[in-house]
Amino acid sequence: MALKPNQTVSRFILAISTLLLISLTGCFQDKLPPGTIRLVVWGLQFGSETKGLEARITAFERMHPHIHVSVLSMGAGSMNPQKLMTAIAGGIPPDVIRQDRFTIGDWASRGAFLPLDSFLQNQKQGPYTIKTSNFYPACWKEAVYQGHVFAIPSSTDDRALFYNKTLFREAGLNPNNPPQTWGQLYRDSIKLTKLNPDGSFKSIGFIPNYGNSWLYIYSWQNGGEFMSANGRTCTINNPYTVGALQYMVKIYDALGGVTKVDSFASGFQPNELDPFLTGKVAMKIDGDWVLDSIARYDPSLDFGVAPAPVPRDRLLQIGRFKGHHRFITWSGGFSYAIPRGAKHLKQAWEFIQWMTSPAAGLVDARAQQAYNRSQGRPFVPTLSANKTVNEAVFKQYAPRNPKFRDPLRFFINLMRVSKFRPVTFVGQLLWDQQVQAMDEADHHRETGETPYQALTKARRMVQIQLNKAYSRTDYPLLNPLIPILITVFFVALGTIFLVIRIKRLFSMGRLSRGEAIAGTLFTMPWLLGFLVFTAGPIIASFFLSFCDYDVLHPPRFVGLLNYIQIFGIDRQYLYTSLWNAFYLAIWGIPLGIVTGLAIAMLLNAKVSGMSFYRTFFYMPSIVPLVASAVLWAWILNGDPNQGLLNAFWKATITAWFHLQPPGWFGAAQWAKPGLIIMGLWGAGSSMILWLAGLQGVPRQLYEAADLDGAGIWSKFRNVTIPMLSPYIFFNLIMGTIAVLQQFDQVYILSGQGSGANTAGPVNSMLVPVLLLFNDAFRYFKMGYASALAWILFVIILVLTAIQLKIAPRWVHYEVEKK
Repeated sequence: MALKPNQTVSRFILAISTLLLISLTGCFQDKLPPGTIRLVVWGLQFGSETKGLEARITAFERMHPHIHVSVLSMGAGSMNPQKLMTAIAGGIPPDVIRQDRFTIGDWASRGAFLPLDSFLQNQKQGPYTIKTSNFYPACWKEAVYQGHVFAIPSSTDDRALFYNKTLFREAGLNPNNPPQTWGQLYRDSIKLTKLNPDGSFKSIGFIPNYGNSWLYIYSWQNGGEFMSANGRTCTINNPYTVGALQYMVKIYDALGGVTKVDSFASGFQPNELDPFLTGKVAMKIDGDWVLDSIARYDPSLDFGVAPAPVPRDRLLQIGRFKGHHRFITWSGGFSYAIPRGAKHLKQAWEFIQWMTSPAAGLVDARAQQAYNRSQGRPFVPTLSANKTVNEAVFKQYAPRNPKFRDPLRFFINLMRVSKFRPVTFVGQLLWDQQVQAMDEADHHRETGETPYQALTKARRMVQIQLNKAYSRTDYPLLNPLIPILITVFFVALGTIFLVIRIKRLFSMGRLSRGEAIAGTLFTMPWLLGFLVFTAGPIIASFFLSFCDYDVLHPPRFVGLLNYIQIFGIDRQYLYTSLWNAFYLAIWGIPLGIVTGLAIAMLLNAKVSGMSFYRTFFYMPSIVPLVASAVLWAWILNGDPNQGLLNAFWKATITAWFHLQPPGWFGAAQWAKPGLIIMGLWGAGSSMILWLAGLQGVPRQLYEAADLDGAGIWSKFRNVTIPMLSPYIFFNLIMGTIAVLQQFDQVYILSGQGSGANTAGPVNSMLVPVLLLFNDAFRYFKMGYASALAWILFVIILVLTAIQLKIAPRWVHYEVEKK
């Protein structure tokens, strides 16, 4: 689809940023011989664990000497879609993208991917021919949107119950008889849970959402569905899904509550410290990839694999389950798609044909097995979405040890009863809402939400977007003349104002005119930068706030609909984010002021080595935000065995007073205090200002106070504080703005930077800018996000104006205007 004139200046900015990105990337690429095609593939990454992938691509390049495959991870392909959207909007997409399959419907609905039907119909018969019958139905159907194939499935996975046979024996359970029903799973999870003398977990039997199960598998086991057959209605709050969530909550409550469980789980580590390998977790529902982890890090582990337990009626196939499969699983995985605007379509299709073929699968398995053996490690193949690939690889490269070979065959066979996530353009939102509903229901002791209430709220959020999308064409395209004429009008007003100011400038005296000109010249670099880089997006965002806009389609004028939705059906998210910001402000700003001032007063003393101390206290403020967030995530880890502060707490406060350490970022009630404590670490930046203020207080004021017999506290209250009031006022305004604009550290600590779906437990770390970011760059609701941005701007403006209004009542300047 060609770019249209009414797609606003933001489209142009996306194109420019993409050009710069690709240009910078190209600076580091080797020059290719004449006639060689550079095939750009995103979503793949080379490393020590991808020797098989490298071998596949090398083999493809040998078969096609005129093609060079350029692989870039770019963070694309999964739940971080910003770069891919920017590339497509800028007209410079990759030739192939390896995309998380459940998002295919969303991208296809935006016209971002090309339908592959013509490629499938016109392909020649050969060893790399793609046949629908060769793929698992769950995988193939997940790549089909509205009757068209938009991607070719490559990898897949499915889920089953892993259980530790040794722990079963210790608990008096039969290690050859794992739970098959929900009732048995509940019973065994309690029996397998062990507590320390202080009541904390030593090990836990089963955590409903630890591993890779999610609400999906429990709902499907209970007969629930998330979308209607025609895809127009969200049905996530159906009785069967509600029953499934009630079951999950029941297990959490039996274990002492989700907060206690999450605190224990916050210290879980991957690889050789995986809690299932170390005996901290006796059972978990997880994917086939766990087999390779066990074989690599603890091959001696005595474990078993069985179908995930189901409701008793399903096992017995009675009632509504008559004729259904007794056990089911669900699968995910990746697929190869061709973005709209790709330059090398023929070569891209040939690449996809090869990458999904049995021959490529064997090349991959052979190379990865050889590498693993060279490192002294076993090799357990992963699953392909192509049945013929799995059979060929299993025959030649499956482990010879039955301990791993039999479970691998079990997972392959289980794909026949696999479910898959609904193919819909609200797939990402549906996923996030089921996670949030699960989170709110599990934390019902804090939220008061029942499973039905949480799921009903989730359904409402998804259904709004469905209705909005299906009624999108009812709204008119934004006429580009309207924003142009309005912008010209205000530019004219600004020009008139500027002319008046210039005339006044020349009517000034010589000295005043010289100072005004000098001041204007000093502000010109910022002013030019603002006009060139910032003014355009600000103006565009104002008009987009009244539009439905998703970057790839022209904006449609919806009037005040975005604002009505924000303060109407979505008000909970806005109010939650503002409440979290208010909490951080009401506690964090005063504590930050007190801490910075206290440090400054200490450093204002006349002692030797003061330069060293000032540098020492200032250094934390120059540590990059990402680095400090990672550091504090470790310090405030909720597990006493992992978190530095909680280890000290357990050794002292718990030992003396029997008070359990806080869960910090893993507990809703402690997440915001954790952010405040982390913020105090950077008090050194404000310390510089306080120190300057303290040294600017006239000494004669203290001398006069001494003559009047004032003590230390009296001098501090009646001299120091009034003279520092301008600095307090400055920190108050800047702190308020900083709290409302906080993003980086919350984005990392809440887990959203690594793909988490909620901003901390029960959205306890959701702040306004994070809410805005998710709507803009996770769901591409650019018009809605623009409305949020303007609401945030007005809030900051009003709060700043109020502070400026009341400032004269308590802020004292050394030289007051008469």
